[in-house]
Amino acid sequence: MSHEYPKLHNAMWPGLVGKEPGTDNPPISLDRMLELTAAAEVNGVKFDGIDYFLFHPHTDPDASDDEIKAIADKVAGYGFTIGSLVAPIWPGTVGDSAMGDAAARKKFVLAVEKACRIARIFNEHGVRQYGVIRIDSATGPAAWYDDPQGNTKKIAETFRAAAQVAADHGERLAAEGEICWAGMHSWKNMVDLLEAVGMPETVGFQADLAHTYLYLMGYNAPEHALLKEGYSDAEFWAAYKKMTDALRPWTIDFHVAQNDGNVHGTGSHDKTGKHCPADDPNGKLDIVKCAGYWLEGAEERGIEHICWDGCMFPNAMLETPATWNTILKAMIKVRDAHGWE
Repeated sequence: MSHEYPKLHNAMWPGLVGKEPGTDNPPISLDRMLELTAAAEVNGVKFDGIDYFLFHPHTDPDASDDEIKAIADKVAGYGFTIGSLVAPIWPGTVGDSAMGDAAARKKFVLAVEKACRIARIFNEHGVRQYGVIRIDSATGPAAWYDDPQGNTKKIAETFRAAAQVAADHGERLAAEGEICWAGMHSWKNMVDLLEAVGMPETVGFQADLAHTYLYLMGYNAPEHALLKEGYSDAEFWAAYKKMTDALRPWTIDFHVAQNDGNVHGTGSHDKTGKHCPADDPNGKLDIVKCAGYWLEGAEERGIEHICWDGCMFPNAMLETPATWNTILKAMIKVRDAHGWE
């Protein structure tokens, strides 16, 4: 096994997602998130890079080329690369609902266009050589149920329009599987949507260990549950295989994470899979073993890095160095078990 690949990244958006000014958990600056990431070290191994959210306060999606280059210089100054980028597709950022009216869907595609522009600047700078652009449907599942087939068709059309923009820039889009996104809120709905988009060379799946655990339990889509509370070990792994066999061929981006089985939301973020510390005693997942199900054949699908996602961790936890060392240790174990030459 190589100790070079996959590269180990930390996400910057846990400093923003679910954070609100004037609360106990205000946004954490990009500078501070970079410092915390750079300080982590386990037996001489450090993070290789970061994955990055393209919105305020970390980034103005309309920043000038020179401003984007300055961010690239800053990240490179830590010895980091930039991998996957998160497009500002949600209402209140640049974008809007992928199953909304024509104006909303146009804004969604515009958000992807802005992300592709920034990606190009990072790529030309040299700080970014791999990774994808992350999207989701930018709206909740409740309204989707008004017209499941029609709404999935609308989302697929929006994703195809965004994918054409991405393809023109040499980028790929990864749809993040979470129970809080319309048409993506179960493993089965997710597969149906990806098949409806029908552009596997450009639109794939982003698997997160914490979020996909709730796919098994059928939160927000009981009809697609693969497990019931009180399941046995054998039942868990059979269900995990079924889910990953369906979604792994589409998986082009991967998040290492832990989940305690709860749904959770903070700030403006809808309830979704709760990210927990890597060593959480209530964690439901054998991180290394679960990662192996997703990472089988990952190199052939163009995955060059894996990222930790600690979305909605309290600030006190993010500011604790031990949190990051424990995370890095878990990621090294994943690489040691499933790395590639």
